[in-house]
Amino acid sequence: MGRVYTFVNQKGGVGKTTSAINLGAYLGAYGQKVLIIDLDPQANATSCLNIDRQIIQGGTYEALIGASPLEAFVLHNPKLKISILPSSAQLAGAEIELVNELGRESKLKIALKNIIERYDYILIDCPPSLGLLTLNGLVAAQDGLIIPVQCEYLALEGLSRLNTTIQRVRNVLFPNLKIRGVLLTMFDGRTNLSNEIVNEVKRYFPNLVFQTIIPRSIRLAEAPSFGQPISIYAPNSIGALAYDALCREILSTDGILITNFVKES
Repeated sequence: MGRVYTFVNQKGGVGKTTSAINLGAYLGAYGQKVLIIDLDPQANATSCLNIDRQIIQGGTYEALIGASPLEAFVLHNPKLKISILPSSAQLAGAEIELVNELGRESKLKIALKNIIERYDYILIDCPPSLGLLTLNGLVAAQDGLIIPVQCEYLALEGLSRLNTTIQRVRNVLFPNLKIRGVLLTMFDGRTNLSNEIVNEVKRYFPNLVFQTIIPRSIRLAEAPSFGQPISIYAPNSIGALAYDALCREILSTDGILITNFVKES
């Protein structure tokens, strides 16, 4: 059965979508079958993969409201060897439409049941909020949460609130919800602040911080505007090397022998 990881942080601009897309691209390059689920009405993950909005017949919105099976709207990118369930502005209305539905927080988890065995990894990209859409992402995260944290002071302020939400989900909806790892992003080794944030996050989440740290990188910031992951846009950049290292760290700790796969350029 495939592993399901949800990228979550209610603060925007911390690297959730960047991390989901680039990790997914490297997992695909290492031979894994990957599905990215765009759970954000802003549809940034969809845009980052250069999906033509005119060909989108449906996506996360239809899957959540039960209009059609999730697999009906999955799009595959053969070049990247990854698939995506796209999003659209319609998804913003799902929170209102589902508010009176029984089991509204579990709609995504239920929608995934029929396809979870088809993929090695399912990566869910949540919106920068703690609303119903994010709750669906949390409940669906059977193998844990990946929490990107920007190496800036303000990024720390929301961690306690996020931790409270995670605990509430454990208490009421999903007792086995766990944190797969905290991913430090936009690190600038030239500043004392970045190093202080790293130490503070490690104190806040002992033994849960990934060894790989994502550096601040112009190439990472540019890649989405070209509709490409960093592995294609600038494969030799420091950002690409970092996400490659993160992929290898996750595969290794998931017990997958990386030597079995040949990463394609």
